[in-house]
Amino acid sequence: MTDESPQSDQIPSAPGNGGGTSRFPIVGLGASAGGLDPILRFFSQMPAEPGMAFVVVTHMDPQRPSSLAQLIQKKVRMRVHSLTEKMRARPNRVYVIAPGTQLSIQNGTLNPEPWSVRPAVPHPIDHFLSELGKDQARNAVGMLLSGSGSDGIQGLRVLKAEGGLVLVQDPESAEHSEMPRRAVAAGLPDFLVEPEGLAETLMQWSGFRLELTPSGTDSEPFQLVMKEIFQLLRARTGHDFSRYKKNTLIRRIERRMSVHQMADIKAYFRFLQDSDVETQVLFKELLIGVTQFFRDPEAFELLETVYLPEYLREKPEGYLIRVWVPGCSTGEEAYSIAIVLQECMESIKRHFAVQIFGTDLDEAAIRTARSGLYSERISADIHPERLKKFFTREMNSYRIKKNIRKMVIFAPQNIVQDPPFTKLDLLSCRNLLIYFSPELQKKLMPVFHYSLKPDGLLFLGSSETIGQATDLFSLVERKWKILKRKDHTLVGSKLFSLPRTAPVVPIMDKGWDGAGRPKDSSLIFLLKALLQQSGLATCVVVDELGNLVYVHGRTGRFLEPAEGEASLQILDMAKPEIKSVLASGLRQAISSRQEVAIRDVRLESEEGPITISLCVRPIPDPESGARSLILIFFEEPGQKGRLPRPTRGKGKGRNTREEVQRLEEELQYTKESLQTTIEELETSNEELKSANEELQSTNEELQSTNEELETSKEELQSLNEESSTVNIELRSRIEELSKANDDIANLLDATQIATIFLDIDLAVRRFTPKVTELIPLTPADIGRPITHFATHLRDLELAPYAEGVLRDLVMREAEVLDRNGVIFRMRVRPYRTLNNVIDGVVFTFDDLSGLKKMELSLKNAQENALLAAVTRQTQEVLFIVNRAGQIQFWSSEAERLYGYPKHQILQCDLSILGLDDKSNNGTNWLEAMKDSETVCTRQKRRTTTGQMVEVNCTMTRIRNEKGDWSHVSFWDQWPESKEGMP
Repeated sequence: MTDESPQSDQIPSAPGNGGGTSRFPIVGLGASAGGLDPILRFFSQMPAEPGMAFVVVTHMDPQRPSSLAQLIQKKVRMRVHSLTEKMRARPNRVYVIAPGTQLSIQNGTLNPEPWSVRPAVPHPIDHFLSELGKDQARNAVGMLLSGSGSDGIQGLRVLKAEGGLVLVQDPESAEHSEMPRRAVAAGLPDFLVEPEGLAETLMQWSGFRLELTPSGTDSEPFQLVMKEIFQLLRARTGHDFSRYKKNTLIRRIERRMSVHQMADIKAYFRFLQDSDVETQVLFKELLIGVTQFFRDPEAFELLETVYLPEYLREKPEGYLIRVWVPGCSTGEEAYSIAIVLQECMESIKRHFAVQIFGTDLDEAAIRTARSGLYSERISADIHPERLKKFFTREMNSYRIKKNIRKMVIFAPQNIVQDPPFTKLDLLSCRNLLIYFSPELQKKLMPVFHYSLKPDGLLFLGSSETIGQATDLFSLVERKWKILKRKDHTLVGSKLFSLPRTAPVVPIMDKGWDGAGRPKDSSLIFLLKALLQQSGLATCVVVDELGNLVYVHGRTGRFLEPAEGEASLQILDMAKPEIKSVLASGLRQAISSRQEVAIRDVRLESEEGPITISLCVRPIPDPESGARSLILIFFEEPGQKGRLPRPTRGKGKGRNTREEVQRLEEELQYTKESLQTTIEELETSNEELKSANEELQSTNEELQSTNEELETSKEELQSLNEESSTVNIELRSRIEELSKANDDIANLLDATQIATIFLDIDLAVRRFTPKVTELIPLTPADIGRPITHFATHLRDLELAPYAEGVLRDLVMREAEVLDRNGVIFRMRVRPYRTLNNVIDGVVFTFDDLSGLKKMELSLKNAQENALLAAVTRQTQEVLFIVNRAGQIQFWSSEAERLYGYPKHQILQCDLSILGLDDKSNNGTNWLEAMKDSETVCTRQKRRTTTGQMVEVNCTMTRIRNEKGDWSHVSFWDQWPESKEGMP
């Protein structure tokens, strides 16, 4: 039976449990549209004592009561509770969320709470599964069934990260497959099963659940296998997990062993060796993928309103703010930082350039972060004003607006192995260090210090610390772990693990092969050999597009990587002093196919200003013909004679004045062409600006309309899911009512009791077939007033009885007769609803004919018994006849004297004693009784032997209840001297 009372389940924590994680699994079932059927099918397969607790969370209409608990109770042999108050979860129980509430769990106690502000698209499944995973860890089980939308995905992600098990209904078997399909796309299910198989899968897992003990995991054989697993992962994925926290890694591996029902870690290692798929699954599970927007909102608020404004106070307008977010997962934290910076700039009315680097091991997560597209559930984490300002609605999702996305650059990176970003103003590494071993945390502190500018900010998670690195950072916000970089020089061993150089990753285009090498590698090989032999100190090779192909010597004086997205374009890397002359030399060399030498170029260096020379020389490729590479030489002071001299013409006596005039004409023509081009560009620019403004205005209007439509769509979808659940419940209720109506109809027919139901207005509501014998009714008469019908009952109106019952609510009863004289007991009762509301009257008519006959027979039997007793005492000859002349009573004395036994003479005609129409007094006894109560006479009797005797007879009339006489008693006295008496 369902139970809504929590008192029965408020029990103390199990001994040794500490009131925290339960000793038994707690299963959270999430479902939405189309979820009732798989829920019922799942529970119909569960045994009475599975040793688990079940919590059902669905989308419900908050304004309507739910019958889900009652429906589940019919399918399950466990006790079902509707969660209206706090309850301690107990095994072999089912708990169902109440409408209009969100459900949390703490130390195994379920706590339903009303929504403080119910969002347009609530996510109760996400909320509970997240809470369940955090509270129960490895004892948490998340199960996602049929439904539309994305509710449950984030909750399963958190639950799985905490070591819980995830089961998902096979999307092919789901009425609404969107929720299961999204879970599959996110790589969350441990088991993908149809509803009928979920119970068996869950029971198998529960029966095997593995729990590795500290004594076992600390043993040398176990640690050796763990090292082999890390080596295998490093070989197949390129990432080393050996310096992560051991407990976290063991918990993940233990979970995978439980899924595959393997108790021996060596067996699991062999399985990993044979299965690339399982290796990738384990790799994904070892990654930390739990994040959200504005995690710890108070911390982000302090960062925006206090620490960032203070840090940026002295920065010049247009200053470049550089931020690094390692372990960014799917980008929520990086975008949160971007939004905070944007709001900070707006509040202090300053403008800065922003460059945020978000990095993570998980390339799939990086792809999600780059898209900036997130599920609708983020509305629970983001204030509505922020959501409207920085996001646009796209179907069932939200996308970060372009101005925020442009601030953030995402890239795969291993914080342990790859070089860090430098010259940072803010480094946000929240809730990542907690997964690293203390040794690795200690090694990362100098890296973070190296990456930050002086007074740069380090933003950690609330449960993270810098350990002993107090000489590197000072704590400015204790609760939310915001720290400032100290001006401290790192020397010696503190930098021994810091990566020195970053690997060069070539940009792939049509000039490069799949391995990242230029296609014309044979030409590069020859150039490399020639350059090594020539003794030239510094040169580079570029293609005709200016992309670096080969570097020889130390180019740091002339080239340096630009900030931002990586580029191999030489003009992006060239120092500002040589960028223009280098661009000019490249254009001349490519167009003329001749060498171009450029001398006396002034360049700033660490030693002061210097003068350099450079030469740009095309190198035709004999294999490709048209395509060439460009060799660029750089000559520093002290490297004389290595660059070729400029080629001089033969006509040294050319007229200098004519040459100057020609150059002036060319210059004037160039100026006029440039001015014309500038004017045309300005005109085009103004037209483009105007068109762009119109497009932006139109786009904003369309975005606003789209957001409104998407919001309405989501609200309608949420209502549709709730309505779908209610509809299924109502359909089930209708089926129950139909069965109940059938039962009632058959019951009334079987009882053969004439019954009629009248509503509050005395109109016919319902009747049984038997009542038509008393009141002429047909099914078409339902709804007509009872006063419209004439009954077959004598002198009886039903309406006054009904009105009287409705007036004083007291049952009325009367015996009535029909036209045939059949007696009925009529009872009139109030019609009460289940809510104890009077809504009409009920008439019942019980046929008393049989009962009256029985009463009469009983009365006659009682009277006869009394007469028999009297006659035995008086020894009188007594017999009684009815008006038809049939003997009804025969005393024992009459039996003795006349010789007729009682069983033989009862119901016989009086003529058996010789009293017939022909006898002397045979016709006179009825005549005599008409006028007198008692008549005395002498009559003749016949005995069994045929002898006639004369007796003194006293006849007395016997009256019935109505006062009519119906019987006559004969008292015979035999003369004492009569001869022949028996």
